[in-house]
Amino acid sequence: MDRNGKIRKVLFLGLTAVTLMACSLSALPFLIDSSVVEFEEAIRAEELDEEVVVEQAATPDTQTQQQIIIESIPGGLADIYDAVVPGVVYIQVFSQFGSGSGSGFVVDKEGHIVTNYHVVQGADTIQVDFKSGLKVYAEVVGLDDDADLAVLKVDVPAEELFPLTLGSSADLRVGEGVIAIGNPYGLVGTITYGIVSAKGRTLESLRQADSGAFFTTGDIIQTDANINPGNSGGPLLNLRGEVVGVNRAIRTAGATNFGEPINTGIGFAISIDIVKRVVPALISQGFFESPYIGVSALESLNLLQQELLGITYNNGAYITNVVPGSPADNAGLIGGSNQPVEYQGETFTMPVGGDLIIAIDGEPVNVFGDLLSYLLLNKSPGDTVTLTVVRGGEEIDVALTLGSRSDVSAQ
Repeated sequence: MDRNGKIRKVLFLGLTAVTLMACSLSALPFLIDSSVVEFEEAIRAEELDEEVVVEQAATPDTQTQQQIIIESIPGGLADIYDAVVPGVVYIQVFSQFGSGSGSGFVVDKEGHIVTNYHVVQGADTIQVDFKSGLKVYAEVVGLDDDADLAVLKVDVPAEELFPLTLGSSADLRVGEGVIAIGNPYGLVGTITYGIVSAKGRTLESLRQADSGAFFTTGDIIQTDANINPGNSGGPLLNLRGEVVGVNRAIRTAGATNFGEPINTGIGFAISIDIVKRVVPALISQGFFESPYIGVSALESLNLLQQELLGITYNNGAYITNVVPGSPADNAGLIGGSNQPVEYQGETFTMPVGGDLIIAIDGEPVNVFGDLLSYLLLNKSPGDTVTLTVVRGGEEIDVALTLGSRSDVSAQ
């Protein structure tokens, strides 16, 4: 392949990698309930945003410190397990389409249990099994397909409820040790150990816009703690026994002859800071309103793309499309339009002229995932944010009033 051919290939891969990964992510970050119920797959995120976060490998010092921490815990991981596992539950769901199972955990003495939306989606009957051997039916209190969270409620004696302590995902460090407890393949009360591989990942939401596209959810934790089908909805904990995430998905490499996903050792969990925003709303009103901007954006640009687009900034989220009538449209944000660009005798089609978002409310936006995490953790529909964008080589501030994703969701 000649140089121009290589350049063409780099440009094509760079501009389409997000879409390819988004399509594969509907299967590869496999929703890890062990259900035989086939839930609808999200095939395309509205914000084209497969995030690329620099993964920081644990240094020898970090690994040594982690080992010291584990060894300094009386009884090690066993004591953490013994203290936490009474608050972890096994969830079985039944519907006209079949049955399935997943995990969950107790969050208060009123009988509320947190799990994934996709674990209980479409269920007619939900059974919750406690470590003590108690089995009860549960009712759904609230659902959020955007964050993939659900709250159940059980009517049991207070002495059967062992609420887990919620930690802080903001304080979580890459390389820090974490524990996953759940029920993979129905193997109740399984514990696995790993580290935080990265923070700030993005995954496709299960919420579909009325346009047919799917939204994106952010502030996802990546871990190498071994999680499998059936772990969905279970807690990801730090070494103090605090919940720092809710296990949601795994990346797979195809499937076995029996249709089981082949685990690559890459798992994803919803950050507990997102959970702490969403769950109170699910308990009080049954739903959560996620903020909405209305753009499609490239997660990042390589150097050649920056040159062809005339961009001198290395970081930021490049807008390729603005949804008509959206908050972004009302604020005057501009998406790129496909135009031919000449380079070394070759002609390429590039989304020229789009705004590059480099900050929100003064907080840097290095990739689109930064913008999404900031919104989901800090803002609500109706709030006004200030976006700093690069337009025509100049930085300008744009005020934008956020909408609600539910207003543009498919019914």
